[in-house]
Amino acid sequence: MNNRIITLFSIFFLLFTKIGYSSSQTTFQQNPHTVRDTIIIDSVTVTGATRTETNLRNIPMTISVVGEKQIEGHQETSLLPVLVEEVPGFFATQRGILGYGVSTGSAGGMSVRGIGGSPTTGVLILIDGHPQYMGLMGHPLPDSYQSMMARRVEVVRGPASILYGSNAMGGVINIITKQQQKDTVQTNIRAAYGSYNTLSTELNNAVRSGKFNSFVSLNYNQSDGQREDMDFEQYSGYLKLGYDFTANWKSFVDLNLNRFFSSNPGTEKAPLIDNDASITRGMASLSIENKYEKTSGAVKFFYNFGHHKINDGYSPGGTPRNYQFKSDDQMLGITLYQSYNFFKGNTITGGFDFQELGGHAWNDFANGTETEIIDKKISDVAGYINFQQIVAEHLIFNAGIRVDNNSRTGTEWIPQGGISYIVSPQTVLKAVVGKGFRNPTIREMYMFPPQNPDLRPERLMNYELSLAQKLFNKAMDIEASVYYINGDNLIQTVVTKGKPLNINTGEIENYGAELSTRYHFTPSFMLSANYSWLHMRNIVLAAPEHKLYVGATYGQTRWNASTGIQYIDGLYTTVGNDPTKETYVLWNIRGSYKPVNRLEIFIKGENLLAQEYEINKGYPMPKATVFGGVKLSF
Repeated sequence: MNNRIITLFSIFFLLFTKIGYSSSQTTFQQNPHTVRDTIIIDSVTVTGATRTETNLRNIPMTISVVGEKQIEGHQETSLLPVLVEEVPGFFATQRGILGYGVSTGSAGGMSVRGIGGSPTTGVLILIDGHPQYMGLMGHPLPDSYQSMMARRVEVVRGPASILYGSNAMGGVINIITKQQQKDTVQTNIRAAYGSYNTLSTELNNAVRSGKFNSFVSLNYNQSDGQREDMDFEQYSGYLKLGYDFTANWKSFVDLNLNRFFSSNPGTEKAPLIDNDASITRGMASLSIENKYEKTSGAVKFFYNFGHHKINDGYSPGGTPRNYQFKSDDQMLGITLYQSYNFFKGNTITGGFDFQELGGHAWNDFANGTETEIIDKKISDVAGYINFQQIVAEHLIFNAGIRVDNNSRTGTEWIPQGGISYIVSPQTVLKAVVGKGFRNPTIREMYMFPPQNPDLRPERLMNYELSLAQKLFNKAMDIEASVYYINGDNLIQTVVTKGKPLNINTGEIENYGAELSTRYHFTPSFMLSANYSWLHMRNIVLAAPEHKLYVGATYGQTRWNASTGIQYIDGLYTTVGNDPTKETYVLWNIRGSYKPVNRLEIFIKGENLLAQEYEINKGYPMPKATVFGGVKLSF
């Protein structure tokens, strides 16, 4: 670690330790303001960084929690635009109003602090703790991550490989699905329509009766897109059934199905015809959980599957392709973990993971013949242990290690350690050092030139300091962090002996700072902001150097209004000898009104400054758009 980073960390600790002690005289009381969910709260518990429920201030990693009210207030079909605004350091690519797509020209590439990207990713998506990515290609399926299913989202901003293994190299996004908490029956119908013939509809129903609970949601989305041949259509369904056997044991099963059709028009300079995809994705899981005074844990089974049909299209005036790419992929696994409190202040968590992923891909020709591309499976088995000890109620030590064995790349050891120091009820200082890694995918090793079966895992180390601070009788929350990331063995394509080849040659050295804050002026009015600065020694695509979001929310009994401005600077859309980057400002407004208790009318406007910008090179984003709709509740 160079001297600049050591100096940055030292100044951070000296400055905020002083702030922490000077604010310790503030009255410690509950914040009465409830305009929207807050990111930093004393009593908030998270699961994404520990598997079991743990108080956020006891965990050394930086974690953003985006609650249900925040998600609903954004009025977005997909979760990713919500996270881009609400979570510092996180960014996801887009190419239009609806639909991220797959294959060449797709969007939905995700990064945290410059780690991740596309087509594969170093950011792992979880649904209730279960990993989600395409078994052959290794990339996430962003069109599957719908806001309709989410009760909250936890984003671990930094490596979480100690708990989740491969693909959690840059961070983890854990989508916690909805579950009815009180005995009732609740039904919601929501429909919205707007620019470019964009339609979004949803029907959901939540039930709890004694020990039984259920949640079901059906969703249909479609858009013509802002360019010709940019159509998108999606059918989604989610079902979750839960049963509480006793006060200590409960279980749930869930099923998530998505089917979408997307057209990719190509770039403006190189348009394409019939560049279409038909995708079916599914996820099913069974979880059995226990919770006692001194121990808690779970055993979880999951199965992800998909069927892809892709026509890569052809240039105008060219010859249509006489085949389609088709694939079936799957990922199944089991997760088992248990936490024990052997003595005061101590928690030890041990876990076991098994995954098997793979699939079959082929080219299906118009004459009825097929050409085999790949039919392969890879398995992964891992065990881990994590130790937490509270000393004198102010200092919390965390340390752990994971051993991960992949049937293709062998054994990887992943250590992590950190401390949390509770300076006062209003101030928490944290430090963490951890390793992240990503195994090469089947695509990178065996499918399509430049495949290379001898690839090794990508690796990095993350060093991080952070502060959580409350001010003004806890009406204001502040979180600040600085970090340094150094990695090697990154998989890149280089020309070797006149041919392209995937090899472990890349390096990464990123450092930066992040800040987020919320201030409740009154129970009805709140301001929020977050900012992230990223310095990359080796630039990567779609990881902005500066990202700022400032928002305001004002709500009454029957109406609510919010607005937000997002500033993006230093977003590289191409890299290489002549890199290009974008700078833009987006202004959004959202509002709703309830003329009667069961009816809500809402409207939103996006990019109201009509900015011209691109996130995916060659795919201009739409200018100002407007959407409106209604929501009925029973």
